[in-house]
Amino acid sequence: MVVGGLVEAANRLLEGRHGRLGATALRAALVDLYEFWLSKAAAAAGVDTAEPGVALVAVGGLGRRELVPFSDLDLVLVHNGNPDIGEIADALWYPLWDARVGLDHSVRTPGEALKVASEDLRTAMGLLDARHLAGDEELTQRLASAARDHWRRTARKRLPELAEATRTRWRRSGEIAQSAEPDLKYGRGGLRDLGLLEAFAVAQLTDRPNEELRAARELLLDVRTELRRELRRDRDVLGAGDAELVAGALELGDRFSLARKLSGAGRAVGYAVDVALRAAIEPPKTRFGRRPSRTPLDDGVVLHGNEVALARDAVPARDPGLLLRVAAASARTGKPIAHGTLRTLADSAPELRAPWPEPARQALTELLGAGEGLVDAVEALDRTGLWARLFPEWGAVRDLPPREPVHAWTVDRHLVQACVEAARLTTTVSRPDLLLLGALLHDIGKGRDTDHSELGAKIAAQVAVRIGLSDADVAIVAGMVRHHLLLPDTATRRDISELETVERVVKTVDGHPLLLDLLRALAQADSLATGPGVWTEWKAGLISELVSRCRQLLHGNGFPAPEPIDDTQRELVAEAVRTTRGEVRVTAAGKLATVVLAVPANAELLTPAAGVLALNSLEVHTAMLHSHGGGRVGVFTASPRFGTLPDAGLLREQFARAVAGGLPLSQKLAEKEKAYDTPLPVPASPKVLWFDDETAAPGSVVLELRAVDRIGLLYRVAGALRRCDAEVRWAKVSTLGARVVDSFAVSPRQGTLDQAWRQRVEQAVLAAAT
Repeated sequence: MVVGGLVEAANRLLEGRHGRLGATALRAALVDLYEFWLSKAAAAAGVDTAEPGVALVAVGGLGRRELVPFSDLDLVLVHNGNPDIGEIADALWYPLWDARVGLDHSVRTPGEALKVASEDLRTAMGLLDARHLAGDEELTQRLASAARDHWRRTARKRLPELAEATRTRWRRSGEIAQSAEPDLKYGRGGLRDLGLLEAFAVAQLTDRPNEELRAARELLLDVRTELRRELRRDRDVLGAGDAELVAGALELGDRFSLARKLSGAGRAVGYAVDVALRAAIEPPKTRFGRRPSRTPLDDGVVLHGNEVALARDAVPARDPGLLLRVAAASARTGKPIAHGTLRTLADSAPELRAPWPEPARQALTELLGAGEGLVDAVEALDRTGLWARLFPEWGAVRDLPPREPVHAWTVDRHLVQACVEAARLTTTVSRPDLLLLGALLHDIGKGRDTDHSELGAKIAAQVAVRIGLSDADVAIVAGMVRHHLLLPDTATRRDISELETVERVVKTVDGHPLLLDLLRALAQADSLATGPGVWTEWKAGLISELVSRCRQLLHGNGFPAPEPIDDTQRELVAEAVRTTRGEVRVTAAGKLATVVLAVPANAELLTPAAGVLALNSLEVHTAMLHSHGGGRVGVFTASPRFGTLPDAGLLREQFARAVAGGLPLSQKLAEKEKAYDTPLPVPASPKVLWFDDETAAPGSVVLELRAVDRIGLLYRVAGALRRCDAEVRWAKVSTLGARVVDSFAVSPRQGTLDQAWRQRVEQAVLAAAT
């Protein structure tokens, strides 16, 4: 039979000379065409008459009856040791090669095929699709049955290898959901992943794909079919220009409608593969009767085996912030949220009413600042409808394709990715919480026929009010969204050496140095999250120079000192002076406590205070230190990392011992860190800034530390300052999610406040914070 006739017939089907076939019908017609030709070619080559048995077997798309245009033919010529198999193979393969038909072929005995399958995952999974085309049908069935039995016996042992290969493929090919140019075959949530799910089902590790996944397969196949038909070549990456043609061919409206359907399909498939891998590799009940360990991660949240789950005593219906703590723990650790936990939260978690309580805002900041883990955490919440409960405004940008070709992601994924990039920059700004929120919302106004920055600023202000920010912070967040393009547009399109240009930027930010710094960091995060090559050294240099010139105009705003102490705190200082020992007073509102600790003037305050609070798993949110009446007082707001507040009497006893030197804090904290500390959420290097401002404290200088929070961090920093013989005149500590911005008015106990002393203190503080 002439192969040219096969190619011509395939072209006629693609061109629709006898009527255009739909995508599904076209695939079926191509399968019938190639099967007909291959059966005739096999007979002519002697497959049907050969002795011993020979069979022509289809695998891949032809084996699954899912042949899309311009696909290679995946064929196996199986035999039982026929001495003429080489001649038979040549008679089959050469005509196809001559006609430039793509061909992936092999010639093997059943034993050889199974041996290769035992060593090569791709072959093992390919044989699961084996389907008879010509020759000895019993031989084909024997091979197919043996391949499936072999896979069932060995699949669980090979899952770690398969999981690693899958994640490597995802890193290389991206994902279907939220991608501006998705790879329909190899991307996460694509056709190759649907093959994984089928393989898991054959091995009886998971159920067979449900209706949602079957619909996803049909959509992906249809889009792939039409893409190749339109381009007349073997391409699986759907570009923005091609998407418009494919959407029209499938009668799906425009490319935006198609992108949203594809994103939904990719989400469904990707999530199913994640769940299947978890269930197959780490089943809920471990072997030999041992149950997975439960390690506390946050209040009401544990790491159960390799998944983030609810603690046994957690009550979602009474704890509106639990949802955010679960998500933050997942993002911080990089561990997935257990499916049962998501279901429980979806069914039971109450709405966070406006204004959100402070612990909920802290958990949100920790979630947004977690780095790469944020992507999967948001995806898990989004699939179960929980993210929309937190941010109803998200629906307008969910799966919204970008209008600019430079963007690599859909708008919603770009916003999440901007948070990932911003997390690396949190130590460059004094308000990392506002930077992260601004990154999440900076394009929230897209998708409507209006200026997205102006609309986005209004939406961002509504969100900021709802989550309980102060009026001043609401204005900053709205300003970030309204002006997030100010610095890159000005730096790249205006002459930044002109005073008028700099003055216009300063006027636009209303003379606010904090907003200027946040816009600088947001410009970098936004560019990095847009796509490769958007953030360049040239662009970074221009923005840096522009910001530097703006700061010169804004110089000299002063550094505010802490607020004065109240009468109750003065009384506690007087008590500490009278008793010559450390004194403690605790007041609580729910789980948020105000802890006041006082010591005589000649005793150390910050180090033992920070150590005792950390030892009792109290996370410090703010702290202020003052000197008064022959003593010193520290006012800390803190909440327990896990469980309830510690007994006030225990705190008092431990603090008194620590001040007297009778409590080995360093040893006990090292043991606690080893048992409970979790990985840093994102690699953000600590940073120290110096402010020469004698209005803060005469004869002192202000040291500001920006770092990622850890158990005992304040204790270690206080110890570093003490070892450098630095007198802490006052301190202000702010914990913003997983980041801290700590300010200390310091001066040398002896010697002069010179550059050498500053350098020694800075090195010690950075070492303590690393």
